[in-house]
Amino acid sequence: VQLQASGGGLVQVGGSLRLSCAASGRTFSSYAMGWFRQAPGKEREFVAVIGWGGTYYGDSVKGRFTISRDNAKNTVYLQMNSLKPEDTAVYYCAAGTSRTAVTSARAFGSWGQGTQVTVSS
Repeated sequence: VQLQASGGGLVQVGGSLRLSCAASGRTFSSYAMGWFRQAPGKEREFVAVIGWGGTYYGDSVKGRFTISRDNAKNTVYLQMNSLKPEDTAVYYCAAGTSRTAVTSARAFGSWGQGTQVTVSS
């Protein structure tokens, strides 16, 4: 599956952004979709996943971020509210190898190119 992420940018503390990830090449509804992020000098971090079993979020984004998907448009979204400087990172969307919503990066076989999110204080 091919993934194209978009929607990143520069936003002030407390602001909002919505990331999108368009998928092609497989039956979109047949696999889980996730978002991960990586800040400079840090390891890749799980952000959110949506699939069979529901939605799950990383502890640092719970209550502020919402993942959703539109199977008719082959697109997954990440609505990010109340952004903080520590949310600054490159955000990657990923397609799981199954429908099951899991949080491990090892369960995702396809990755998008990443989109930069910068939160200024």
